[in-house]
Amino acid sequence: MAKRAVHRARRSPSVRRKASHSSRSSIADQLRAIADGDGDGELTFPSGARLDVSNLSKPYFPDDGITKGDVMRYYADVSAILLPLIKNRPLVLKRYPDGITGKSFFQQNAGAKTPAAVRTGKLRTETGERVSRIVGGDLPTLLYLVQIGSIAVHAWQARLGTLDEADTTTIDLDPGEDVAFRDVIVLARHIKTELDRTGLHGALKTSGSRGLHIALPLPVKTGFDDAAGVADRIAERVAEQHPSLATLERRIASRPDGTIYLDAQQNAAGKSVVVAYSVRERPGATISMPLAWRELRSTLKLEAFTIASAPARARRIGDIWGAAIARRNTRRAIEKLLRS
Repeated sequence: MAKRAVHRARRSPSVRRKASHSSRSSIADQLRAIADGDGDGELTFPSGARLDVSNLSKPYFPDDGITKGDVMRYYADVSAILLPLIKNRPLVLKRYPDGITGKSFFQQNAGAKTPAAVRTGKLRTETGERVSRIVGGDLPTLLYLVQIGSIAVHAWQARLGTLDEADTTTIDLDPGEDVAFRDVIVLARHIKTELDRTGLHGALKTSGSRGLHIALPLPVKTGFDDAAGVADRIAERVAEQHPSLATLERRIASRPDGTIYLDAQQNAAGKSVVVAYSVRERPGATISMPLAWRELRSTLKLEAFTIASAPARARRIGDIWGAAIARRNTRRAIEKLLRS
C-alpha cells in the first residue's frame, strides 16, 4: 500500500515534435479526424504535449456500438469538471484491452513505457519501496488511460503531498441481484436523514453500476482512521435502524434476502473509488452521475445516465458534485459522531 509521495508528479512536457493535427483544433475534433482516417494518430494539446492514440474504432462496448474513440471523446467533453476532481490523485487502473466483453486486469504502477505526456508520481510503500504511479490532473493522462484499455477512472481519496489525509469518506450502497433500485433510493433517503440528524452533509451520485455512492467531504488533516470511522458509524446506525433493508455483511451468500450492502470498506490509504462522471464497464456505457438529493425519486433510472446523455446534463446543471465536495464537514460534527 503506497502512503506518501517522495517527489512531485512529472508534468506533461512542452517539447514540440511533428504533430498529426493542429494544436488549434479541439481534442474532440482531432479524435474525430483520426477516427475518420485509419484510427491511428497523434493528439496535440494546448500545453504542447503530444499523445499517440491508436485503433480508435475498436469496440469497447460491442453490443452498443461504442468505440475507444467514443470513450475518449466523452472524457474530453467532461474534462473541465472531471479533471479537478482527480488532480494530484494516484489512479488505479482496471484495463479492458479488448473492451468490456474481454478479459480485464488491474494495474497499480505506471509501466516502463508510459509516455512522457502522462503524469506520474513517486510514492513510497509501507515496505519502503519507491513506486511510480499514474496521477490524475490533465487531459493527456486521462485519455492515455482509455488508450490502454481503462474505461472507469478509479482514484484515491487523497492527493499527493497529503496522502495520509482523506479528503472524503464514501459509503457504497450495493444492492443484491434480488433488490429493486427503488429500494436503494429509499435507503439513500434514510442515510440522508441520519446525516441531517448528525449535522453532516454528503455528495450523492449513481455508482454507474447498480447502486449509489454517498461521499462525505472531510475537514483538512483528517486521517484515514477517522475517515473510515465516520463511514462505519453512519453505516452501522442505518443498518441497525433498517435491518430489513440494509446489511453490513460483506459475504454475498450470507446477506439477508432483499438487503443492500452498505460498503464502507474503501476508506483506507491506498484504496480507490470510482470518481464522479466516470464511465462504467456496463452495457449501455452508464456513468457515475452526480445527483441532487431531491432527485431521489422512485422514477429515477440508472440507465438514463450514459456516455451519450451525461455531457449535456452536466452542462445543464453544472458541477453539483464539485460544489458539494468543496463544502467540507466541520471537525466538530465529525468528532461528535466518532465519540457517540
